[in-house]
Amino acid sequence: MLQPTPPPLSPTPAAPFENRLLALLRRAGLLDWFLLGLVGAVALAYLVPGVGSKSSPIPWKIITTAGVALIFFFYGLRLSAEKLTAGLRNWRLHVVVQGITFLAFPLLALLARPLFEGLKGEQLWQSIFFLCTLPSTVSTSVVMVSIARGNLPAAIFNASISSLLGIVLTPLWTSLFLNTSADGGHLWNLALSLVWQVILPVVAGVLLNRRYGAFAERHKGALRISDQVVILLIVFTAFCESFAEGIFRSYAPADVALLALGMVGLYAAIFGLVWGMSWLLGFSREDRITALFCGSKKSLVHGSVMASLLFPGMAATGLLLLPLMLYHALQIILASMMAQQMSRQPDAAPVAV
Repeated sequence: MLQPTPPPLSPTPAAPFENRLLALLRRAGLLDWFLLGLVGAVALAYLVPGVGSKSSPIPWKIITTAGVALIFFFYGLRLSAEKLTAGLRNWRLHVVVQGITFLAFPLLALLARPLFEGLKGEQLWQSIFFLCTLPSTVSTSVVMVSIARGNLPAAIFNASISSLLGIVLTPLWTSLFLNTSADGGHLWNLALSLVWQVILPVVAGVLLNRRYGAFAERHKGALRISDQVVILLIVFTAFCESFAEGIFRSYAPADVALLALGMVGLYAAIFGLVWGMSWLLGFSREDRITALFCGSKKSLVHGSVMASLLFPGMAATGLLLLPLMLYHALQIILASMMAQQMSRQPDAAPVAV
């Protein structure tokens, strides 16, 4: 007996627009949990600034300080002494990164000075110039290089030496063009803090690499997540303090938006400059990534400390920190997108000169 012919299968319906949009955002890296966490940290800081400010009973300073130290300990644990020594020998990369950080940034600000007119414009330019004299970030630079699969030993070296150089070069630049007052003892304490938070944990990790390096490699995914959690805590507490002190209160939304657009332009100009120099010098893919992420960053942590040391009692401290706050937020968001995109790209051969 013949079986009835089954009805033809209907074609699978096209995916709804929402699904296609989500897939597009995922491919662009815009639905990464870390990026969403950054936006959520800023929004939460706006809603409950007292939770993460200095007046909070939660010891955020101790938590974030310990978190940064652990980040660098585990980075050191994944580094053999041979790899670290090889990274230190890459002097051309180091010259590019430090030259961009402490020469190109301030010179760009000086070139842009004629664009700022009047008292309000001069005050705004001073705050932008202060941003440009700061050292690179430490933890976020290294994390972004790690995500994008760049030269990690060179990133640790450049991020650390940038912070050390900034203790001298930031006061030097600001003393030439801004009215400052700094206490050498406080700067010495800042240097000591950097040593025990960054350099000593890295050294301890490198020394333990032979015994526990394989363990760190097996769990590098979990360690990466812990790094990102620490950064989210740093961002949350930094924005809590800013909102609690009313840094953004005296600015109209249009003013902040225009300044943010300028910070995006500054970041894009520096990023393009670093990329061009890296290409001309024939850097490998890993070195280009390290130069891009270490050379384009500015440290909110160092900026906040330096502002209190160099401009004690200054009434316009909020204005001084506003461009830095915007640049810090934008650099993390933009760099995170770029790092995620680079991590998906296949390794490339070194660029020929």
